[in-house]
Amino acid sequence: MPTAKTTNPLLHHWLVCAAMLILLVTYNLICHLWGEQFRHTLEESERVALRTVFYVIAIMLFPLTNVLRHVLLRLNQTMPGQTSAEQRYLITIIVTQSLLEIVSVFGLVMFLLGDDFNTLYIFSTLGLLGIFLHKPKPAEFQTIVSALSRKAD
Repeated sequence: MPTAKTTNPLLHHWLVCAAMLILLVTYNLICHLWGEQFRHTLEESERVALRTVFYVIAIMLFPLTNVLRHVLLRLNQTMPGQTSAEQRYLITIIVTQSLLEIVSVFGLVMFLLGDDFNTLYIFSTLGLLGIFLHKPKPAEFQTIVSALSRKAD
């Protein structure tokens, strides 16, 4: 019987993305079902300032994560060691997905501090965009496999 490793080497990578998506949906469900119990009203001017800081961080995280992903992919291809291509690429996926999950958490924090659902949805959509943009890509994985096989020869 074939194992998941032989049929889909990116299964764990996709599970990381699924976990991030489940977290995103969970944040939104918690806010809809029990959000009022946990909300603390922060003064409007403080919320606006904090929201602005979160927007700036979110805007900066997208290109920075893209650059970091590029660097990690090159390191995956060139770093010495016996680590498999799957493990190397998994670290890249975990790091990039985790960095962009922070954007979703910004929406949760702002909602709990008194902002409305609109802010939650904006940050959640940005988080969803991050999950989509940094999903596992078979072509990237194949370049790591090819580079490691050339290095082994």
